[in-house]
Amino acid sequence: MKRQNKLIRFTSIADVHQAFGLPKPQNPLVSLTRFDKDSPFNPDKAPIYDVLDFYKITFITESSGRLEYGQDYYDFKEGSMMFMAPNQLVGATEYTDVASSYVMLIHPDFLLGYPLAKKIKQYGYFSYSVNEALHLSDNEKEVILSVYRIIEKELHSRIDEFSQDVVIAQVELLLSYANRFYKRQFITRKAVNNDLLQKMEALLDEYFNSRQSLRRGIPTVHYLSAQLHVSPGYLSDVLRSLIGQSAQQLIHTKLIDKAKEKLSTTPLAVSEIAYELGFEHPQSFSKLFRQKTRQSPLEFRAGFDRHR
Repeated sequence: MKRQNKLIRFTSIADVHQAFGLPKPQNPLVSLTRFDKDSPFNPDKAPIYDVLDFYKITFITESSGRLEYGQDYYDFKEGSMMFMAPNQLVGATEYTDVASSYVMLIHPDFLLGYPLAKKIKQYGYFSYSVNEALHLSDNEKEVILSVYRIIEKELHSRIDEFSQDVVIAQVELLLSYANRFYKRQFITRKAVNNDLLQKMEALLDEYFNSRQSLRRGIPTVHYLSAQLHVSPGYLSDVLRSLIGQSAQQLIHTKLIDKAKEKLSTTPLAVSEIAYELGFEHPQSFSKLFRQKTRQSPLEFRAGFDRHR
């Protein structure tokens, strides 16, 4: 069957199951499906691209192939996890060989009334790109598998008054482990991440030194992440793990450093410096400068002149 070459929005988990030729979910607000050689995933029944109104967590346990998420392909390895939040573009999966995986779908309504409804939005990895997947060690993979097995057993057992509490507790545990394992991944890939930091600092230096800020305004996190080919959330999380600052904070640090340089080495007025750095209004520049240095630009210049 030829796949539907159009974008479809899925508002219910039952609709996803129907489109992919899966049995009806036992709970309309959450489902966990396991694919393997005995029950393989068939992408021919699905649209090429779709948008979901719920969370999607993919856990690859065995693989030899590639996965399509959004409009990108990812040559995945066993022990990989990918997270997607509602309203993100999802590509259908393509396998070039046998693979085993779990796919969990969680509607936001399933979390209503629980602290996780708010907490889940704080996990930045739900906005990562597919090439920023979580890669698990063998021990980590077993930990995640143990949680999935509990969820799977609970969802296929008789539903009672405690079922939702148990599933949500396990989902929260799963997300906490993912958060821990991502922190470990940032550390074990420190050389790669240091290279990313160096590239970002060089990019910012070039941006200000070439006066792009005068033409294009203050550089944004989205602009920098696009230049570095990573997602904004991933970039900020990597920087926090390395220097304790988000991407936005590093931009501000570079801005203030460049402002101090201009205040101490040029006769430019504060308003001129503000415009050169990309600020539309000098007042905004002065406010940020005071927040970061506890001095106004003029106070900094006067203090610098006294010590020369």
